[in-house]
Amino acid sequence: MTDDLWRTDRLDLTAYLDRIGVSRPPEPSRSALEEIYDAHLRTFTFDNIDVLLDQHPGVDLPEVAKKFVGRGRGGYCFEHGTLFAAVLERLGYAVERRLARVGVDPTEAGRTHLVAVIDIDGVRLLADPGFGLSVWRPIPLVDGATDEVGGITHGVRWTEHGWALQRAKGDGWDRMHTHDEALVVPSDVAIGHHFTSTHPTVHFRHRMIVTKLLGDRHVSLTHEAVTVRREGEETEHREIGLDEVMAYLDELEVPLTGDECTRLRARLETLS
Repeated sequence: MTDDLWRTDRLDLTAYLDRIGVSRPPEPSRSALEEIYDAHLRTFTFDNIDVLLDQHPGVDLPEVAKKFVGRGRGGYCFEHGTLFAAVLERLGYAVERRLARVGVDPTEAGRTHLVAVIDIDGVRLLADPGFGLSVWRPIPLVDGATDEVGGITHGVRWTEHGWALQRAKGDGWDRMHTHDEALVVPSDVAIGHHFTSTHPTVHFRHRMIVTKLLGDRHVSLTHEAVTVRREGEETEHREIGLDEVMAYLDELEVPLTGDECTRLRARLETLS
């Protein structure tokens, strides 16, 4: 897979690094990767707001960069994955884009999630910046590997359907998604995005989801509830009204125009 296929030269790398507050890092390394990944998660929300507003610009790199880097907006997996993989390639990392099937049973799901696998000196790491409550640093892509960050433990397991990313829950594991090692090209990402953003059965069309990793907490916001996770504390979850939902969007620094706020509120009223 070459840079030419994904045309990563169209990305203004300096503008991206300025946006996330990271100076140009040294040669590719695991520590530099973790720094960029953490800054990305703390800068951009995971959200489906443009899907709800029927104004999604698409997932071609210039459009994603204009939205994320230019406006400081966030988005969902196809956008995060497109941008993050392009950034890493421009920085000299060996990157593979892979598609995943979301949910416990991969035989019941399409390949509607995008992740990145990075090879550093023969060690493969799974980066998943566009999945809401996903890994908070790249995790080794090794069967049985686990990693605990911020009080949440993730694990990777090789299965008959590919690599499963799991999150510890109680005495067991919840499978988040399963990705395979099949070739991924730009048209695969465009097709997956089209289904995920337009098909009437997809949950992104029927509920708002906004998440962000902040300084001391991770916030998950829907159109009717908020969940706050802090390390060492019990998870806070409560239902909230529309006024508080809109206030949380301000707290999470989601840069919406006045027109977008008005239209989003009207759309959320139909969901409630």
